[in-house]
Amino acid sequence: MTFFTPEREPCRVFKRPCGNTLLALIIIIASLVAISSTDEDYYGLLGVTKEASSREIRRAFKKHALATHPDTNPKSEGVHTRFLRVRRAYEVLTDEDLRRKYDRYGEKGLQDSQEIDGYRSYDFYRYDFGVYDDDLEIITLDREDFDMAVNSGELWFVNFYFPNCADCHDLEPTWREFAKEMEGLLRVAAVDCGYSGDVCKRKGITSYPTFLLIKAGMDEEKYLGDRSKESLTNFTMQFVKNKVTELWQGNVFGEIERAFVSGIGWIITFCAETGDCLSSEARQKLAGMLDGLANVGWMDCSRQPDLCASFDVTSSTTAYFSPSIQTEKQSTLFLQSLDTKEIYSEVLQRMPDVETLTKDIFSDKVARHRWLVSFSFGQAGLASHKYKKLKVLLKDLHIQVGKVDCITQAELCGSLYIQEPSIVVFKGLGINEFEIYHGGDMLYEVASFAKDSVRAHVTTLRPGHFPSDRKEPWLVEFFIPRCPPCHTLLPELRKASVQLFGQVKFGTLDCTVLKELCRKHNIRSYPTMVLFNQSSIHGYEGRHSAEGIVDFVEHLVNPVVVTLTPDTFQKLVKRRESTEAWLVDFYVPWCGPCQALLPEWRKVARMFSGIVRVGTVDCGKYQSFCEQEDVQAYPEIRLFPQSGSHPDRYQSYGGWSRDAASLRTWALESLPRASEDLSPEDLRKHVYSGKEHWVLDFSAPWCEPCQDFAPEFELLAHMMKGSVRAGKVDCHTHSQACEKAGIKSYPTVRFYPYLGSSKQDQAGEPINSRDASGMADALRRHLRQLSARSPRTSAKVKDEL
Repeated sequence: MTFFTPEREPCRVFKRPCGNTLLALIIIIASLVAISSTDEDYYGLLGVTKEASSREIRRAFKKHALATHPDTNPKSEGVHTRFLRVRRAYEVLTDEDLRRKYDRYGEKGLQDSQEIDGYRSYDFYRYDFGVYDDDLEIITLDREDFDMAVNSGELWFVNFYFPNCADCHDLEPTWREFAKEMEGLLRVAAVDCGYSGDVCKRKGITSYPTFLLIKAGMDEEKYLGDRSKESLTNFTMQFVKNKVTELWQGNVFGEIERAFVSGIGWIITFCAETGDCLSSEARQKLAGMLDGLANVGWMDCSRQPDLCASFDVTSSTTAYFSPSIQTEKQSTLFLQSLDTKEIYSEVLQRMPDVETLTKDIFSDKVARHRWLVSFSFGQAGLASHKYKKLKVLLKDLHIQVGKVDCITQAELCGSLYIQEPSIVVFKGLGINEFEIYHGGDMLYEVASFAKDSVRAHVTTLRPGHFPSDRKEPWLVEFFIPRCPPCHTLLPELRKASVQLFGQVKFGTLDCTVLKELCRKHNIRSYPTMVLFNQSSIHGYEGRHSAEGIVDFVEHLVNPVVVTLTPDTFQKLVKRRESTEAWLVDFYVPWCGPCQALLPEWRKVARMFSGIVRVGTVDCGKYQSFCEQEDVQAYPEIRLFPQSGSHPDRYQSYGGWSRDAASLRTWALESLPRASEDLSPEDLRKHVYSGKEHWVLDFSAPWCEPCQDFAPEFELLAHMMKGSVRAGKVDCHTHSQACEKAGIKSYPTVRFYPYLGSSKQDQAGEPINSRDASGMADALRRHLRQLSARSPRTSAKVKDEL
């Protein structure tokens, strides 16, 4: 392996500029200032606000593409360059990580991202791009909102399609007609697998179009029938299980009374010889649309004329009987329409409103029960009739639904720092344990938020409850409501709060409401996450994912990576012990690949615990030092091996993949080997007849799984060094030795403990794990068992452990 020693330059530009060098430096700085001041306004290019959703950005880009595409303006000067800029703006603003970096650092934050130098044809943008974005009845789901949608509790029928798929395009008119037909009964959605490929891959989509019927708590159903509207409708109606009851003299009054006691009304269609009543299909649809809000039944007036007459019915009609109004005249609403959507809307308006809460009862209510509360300022707010369905969608989690008018309850709203119409979930733990919703106003979005919020442990913070002097650690997200990356982070924060429950508390703070607190903590971009641990404050750096957050917190609780300064780098790395090795990551905070590396780097540190020390240097903070160390790109990963007489020697990582497994393999190649190659004679003399514990890897050079496993075994050899010796046996060269040991597949790992006798069983004890940590744990368990069984070896084993 080749190492090199960096030479010290006697006079570096940034240390002692003079003459022409100083002039050049001034020009460079002036150029950088000019560049930063002329950063492209990506939002302005697309004509959207900074609060725009992915769907709004797609629609804006499609509008630009159709109006300014070079195919339609071939003679226009500079049209190609202008279109590339617009395409780049779309590419950045629809990528969560790129958008966050652009919002925080401008175009400087995008320097490490690959820009696509090209674009699709005009016909692609006209026919294949954002196919259903303009359809009100079809919800286009992408990677940001797919899980939230299908976990809301509603029934979803999803069309997974690909842009250049002819069958998918042929289906478009039918899918639109079907969506209009099913509106109110179920959610009809589409997923573009060209744009949201990760969602399609996760759902196992391999052909297009593919249709899945999805509902939380129900097995997914794949539709394999023909693609006519009638067939699609018949398939979905199989899963509308709501009962439609035929009413007659023997059951009608008992059925109505039982429903009224539960606060549920009845829609009854009376079918007589004259007039029109609802068809059986329409009744079934209504039953599904009003699930949990009203029962649906029908009565045959030709067979029971007297019973129908008792309801003042002489010809076919449909009526809604409300349980909330006592007088007979007010409790009955005769419906003139036969259209299910019109009936649904009219009945919802007639249903009782959600409960109104006031300051006098509020604390008692939220102390004992979970509540979703709409705070309004004279507007309708949550009282919008469609939100009455929330009571049904949230029933399983015992979440009650209410409203507060902040015009009449100003003191209550002020104490909660609610300054605009808001939806808030109180978790049943008192008035201080709540989370404010900052998403869209679709029913499924609100329901999904409420379910996630009560399961999670995230609290909306106020000045009196900010964790600046708390004993327990708090991770706080500083955000502003109209910030799409902030919205994307919130579900990940909730997932992390569940995984870290009992270790860290989680809070969110709205910087549009609590500006002074945000200024105090120098919050300049959104979202920003900070961990407060009494007097210690740690800013979050890493990907906005639950896994990244958990890894960040666990690293702070039990640090495995050393944060190096120029002084500690010289002391710990450059002047390290001759038997000590270091892995060092030189990074800058705004670099995307650097952030992606952070969780992998911590995994590497855990892998090499006690073998190689692992550290990081922040080159944004120590720029001059990194220049002196000749760091030219980020992240720069260097291995400083066991030094001997050359402490400045290092090897830079040049691999493409920066995952923990790749880095482990590379680093192990630079360390002195800990495992040994064994011959049949070595097996007989040292393993079977020796007085040491051995773990052996039986493998063959032509075996690909053996090659993949080799780094794990070498890492195990380093981990167990001093307690268990590690050996490798080539079963291709020494086939008879492997046969005698009973080896039938490769790789096979066996443990050969020293039992105090001169003869060891050639079969050994199998180790089934193929992970270095798992194998090490198994070996340590074996050693503890040996200690308990054999008093003669007890002292030796204790020393080894």
